[in-house]
Amino acid sequence: MTQKANLFKGQQKKKSVPSRHGKAPQIRKGKRAVKPSKNTKQMDVDRELTKFINQCNETKAATFATKDGGQLCILKKPESSSGAAKK
Repeated sequence: MTQKANLFKGQQKKKSVPSRHGKAPQIRKGKRAVKPSKNTKQMDVDRELTKFINQCNETKAATFATKDGGQLCILKKPESSSGAAKK
């Protein structure tokens, strides 16, 4: 009698990882991240903090690059009211 419950007579052990023989895994196209159905206040605070940290990092990188003689600058989105832009 077998000691493992999943290997009775006539059953075979299933492979857990497919063998690709050194090939790179397939890259899927498109968005796979699904937004959560509930947005909590903590998630909003974390998102704003992440935006602030990213903005600080980008400005630091831009100032460091321009000090070395480069031409890197930060572009801002044009903010205009939607009513005035349509007219």
